[in-house]
This record gives sequence, C-alpha cells and structure tokens, in this order.
Amino acid sequence: MPAPTKPAPPPLRVDTVRVVLVGTGLWAVALVVLLLLGDRVDRMWTWTCVAGIVLAVLGLALMRWQKEGGR
Repeated sequence: MPAPTKPAPPPLRVDTVRVVLVGTGLWAVALVVLLLLGDRVDRMWTWTCVAGIVLAVLGLALMRWQKEGGR
C-alpha cells in the first residue's frame, strides 16, 4: 500500500450536546405535527418520533456520565 501523500487533517471540534439537542428538537416538532394530524397518519411515525426523543435523552445522559468521568 503506498504511503499517503498528504497528512490527514486534524479532527473537527464539534459540540455534540448541541447537535443532539437540535436533533431532539426536530423530532419533537415532527411529533407535534403528527399529533395535530391525528388519524390521517400511521401511528408508526408517531412512535418513531417518540423513540427518537427517548434515544436522544438516553444519549445525553450517557454523554453527561462520560464527561463526569464515569467511563
């Protein structure tokens, strides 16, 4: 395998908590829209939004635990 010609760029610093919060907000907006639509949409989509929100909350808890040194 030939050696790379350029060094790899440094990793980007990303505020992962903010990314998760924005994603959770989008799931929440989608959930509200689906609840307003009522029986005109399949309930699978409503539960998909709920699952997205629950998983995001669990992810935030895990990130907080890791940041506190509970690794």
